[in-house]
Amino acid sequence: MSRTTAREVAMMMHFSSLLGGEDTPENVCEKAELVGLLDKEDLLYVTQMLDGVLARSNEIDELISRYSKDWSIDRIARVDLSILRVAIYEMLYRKEDVPTGAAINEAVELAKRYGGERSYAFVNGILGSVAKEIVSP
Repeated sequence: MSRTTAREVAMMMHFSSLLGGEDTPENVCEKAELVGLLDKEDLLYVTQMLDGVLARSNEIDELISRYSKDWSIDRIARVDLSILRVAIYEMLYRKEDVPTGAAINEAVELAKRYGGERSYAFVNGILGSVAKEIVSP
């Protein structure tokens, strides 16, 4: 199982949904040349992530808004928003199997790969602030 790949697929599927698309994990894997890298456990994780992000989007977006100074949710690049939502969901609701540091590091790597030139710094800054809040609310 590759949690990294599952996280990447979850982010891509969330991004696709923000653009009005309806994709499947298999289609996303094919487009991203990740075919054969997800097992049943990975697919379950992707589904849980997407369902969780959708169910908690208001709470997650509130945290993003709190720490994205002068940037409303509507102004944040969709790929960055997808990365942030997936990572914050993991930080808040998958604590038992995803360390906060791992969620942040993986999100920063996704931002480097898929985001704009400074996306990784933006993502890291917001997630770092969220992590501080989680540790000492």
